[in-house]
Amino acid sequence: MAKVEKGRTGKTTERKTSKKESSAVQQLDQESEESKYKPRLRDAYLQKVVPALMKEFGYKNVMQVPKLERVVLNVGMGQAVQNVKLLESAVTELATITGQKPVVTKAKKAIAGFKLRQGLPIGAKVTLRSRRMYEFFDRLVSLALPRIRDFRGVSPNAFDGRGNYTLGVKEQLIFPEIKYDEVASIHGMDITIVTTARTNDEGKALLKHLGMPFRTS
Repeated sequence: MAKVEKGRTGKTTERKTSKKESSAVQQLDQESEESKYKPRLRDAYLQKVVPALMKEFGYKNVMQVPKLERVVLNVGMGQAVQNVKLLESAVTELATITGQKPVVTKAKKAIAGFKLRQGLPIGAKVTLRSRRMYEFFDRLVSLALPRIRDFRGVSPNAFDGRGNYTLGVKEQLIFPEIKYDEVASIHGMDITIVTTARTNDEGKALLKHLGMPFRTS
């Protein structure tokens, strides 16, 4: 790609655009296209969930209605101490599941019994917000959780007292994006759903209206 520029003398010159500049332009174009897309679940929240919660809890102002703030996926890979390739595989899978580059987490302190040194990579984490958050939550409740064998719903008791919910997943294979033949090792992850709710009841009602399949007994 070439870029035409006008010099101080008024003459036009042609300068080749670097790969880095081209990549930056493509990324901006992609982000612009993504910003136009409205996730299905976000529209459902605005059109159905907000009115339902206002009626259920008697909110007088729309700003009082709780909403999703962020979703955090955390994978712990203790085996990475012996085999770093397992962590690399987990990072790749997490990126595939979320569409976002994970951050590698490191040990905060050394544990001699596990041959763990401070600062050693032991896991990966992704924090999703806005569009990607809604898209992931939608796929989680609509596609991933129903793929769990003998699934009867998730525990309604995993709230932290402030309306935030943490779900433990035993296998990454429940996500349809992961191909069994390409998995280096089967591992679980913690998924924390952070909301603006003030109480567990409000947080549970929000997630339930958004499709979270809580167990009834």
